[in-house]
This record gives sequence, C-alpha cells and structure tokens, in this order.
Amino acid sequence: MSSINEVKILRRRAKAFYNRALDSLNAKDYDLASFLSEQAVQLYLKSILLKELGDYPRTHSISHIISILKKLSNYKDLINFLEENRLAVRLMEDSYISSRYLIREFSREEAKILINIAKEVLKRGEV
Repeated sequence: MSSINEVKILRRRAKAFYNRALDSLNAKDYDLASFLSEQAVQLYLKSILLKELGDYPRTHSISHIISILKKLSNYKDLINFLEENRLAVRLMEDSYISSRYLIREFSREEAKILINIAKEVLKRGEV
C-alpha cells in the first residue's frame, strides 16, 4: 500500500474517531468521548508525519509526535495551537492511559475540551 493511501486511511479513521467522540458526548459517555478524541488527534498527527516524512513513530504519546512535528515548517499554526493548549494535550494523553489502565472518569467539560482540541487539530492540520 502506498503511503498516500495510508495517509488517506489514517485521516479517514481520525475523522471517524472524531465523529464517534461527538456521538459519545451526546450519549453522555464522557470517558469514551475523551478517549476517541485522543485517538482522532493521534492518528491525524501521525498522518501528517507520514505525508511529510514517509513514516511516523510507533508511539501513543501525542507529546512525542508533536516534538517531531515542530521540525516541519508548514504546520506552524497547528504547532502553536498545540503548544498554547499543552495542558489539554496532557489531559488528552491521560484519557488514553486512563481508559485502558486506570479507574478515572472524565467530566462533560473535560470531554468537550478534548473534542474541541480534536476539531482544531483536524482543521489546522490541513495545509
């Protein structure tokens, strides 16, 4: 499979995760909405790296992915947004870990914050 097709698949999945996050928020499943938002961001950022660099790290750390993205000049707006929202990005990483390994519940407000981060990443990631 060519990397162009893989980029399209990752972006399609990222958008699907985002849409399911919205559905989960509306269903008052805030834990799942938070987790799905993280997945949307993670896959979308990986799609950018794949498109620009031909590969992406096999990690679940959005912070690590962002550190690589900082080297790409075409994505300054996205990087600035993520840096301005670093606390929300940390919360997003927490949602990934918590949903799998810890007992922690996310509030509606937290889920909304993470969904908005995902929305902005998908929007600002288009160059």
